[in-house]
Amino acid sequence: MEPVFVYGTLKRNQPNYYHLNDTKNGSAVFRSVAVTVNKYPLVISTKFNIPFLLQKEGTGHEIKGEIYDIDATMLEYLDDFENHPDFYKRQKTQVKLPNGDITECWVYFLPKYPDSYLNLQCFDNYDSCGEHGLPYVTRYQRDPDDELSFPNWKLSN
Repeated sequence: MEPVFVYGTLKRNQPNYYHLNDTKNGSAVFRSVAVTVNKYPLVISTKFNIPFLLQKEGTGHEIKGEIYDIDATMLEYLDDFENHPDFYKRQKTQVKLPNGDITECWVYFLPKYPDSYLNLQCFDNYDSCGEHGLPYVTRYQRDPDDELSFPNWKLSN
């Protein structure tokens, strides 16, 4: 089992959480809530209101999320879902548990992004229904004519 830290649409009560519960994707067992040890910019962008954790350590906030212990099948599924390594990059990152212990988890970061993303509002905790008014547009809600392949997306505001 590998620990993965989720911060966006894969968290409980968020639009893509069901992927972690679908046993055909593998196994995912909730371990704990946690917060990143380091600060990162968590922004919402594109016309689909996607939460992105930008790979820019030291900027933004300590990010609140959840740790799941996942098997190799689920890790492979999430790599495909997040289009790692072509779009998101999965890397080990330190997170702090509620009891103060530090552990390392896999986290999906966006390594390449427009400079303008650094001017977007940064969040410490993502909620699709948050006060930001930017609800996530799930893949099945998107216009079929939109480019759905991550490598071809135009990352613009």
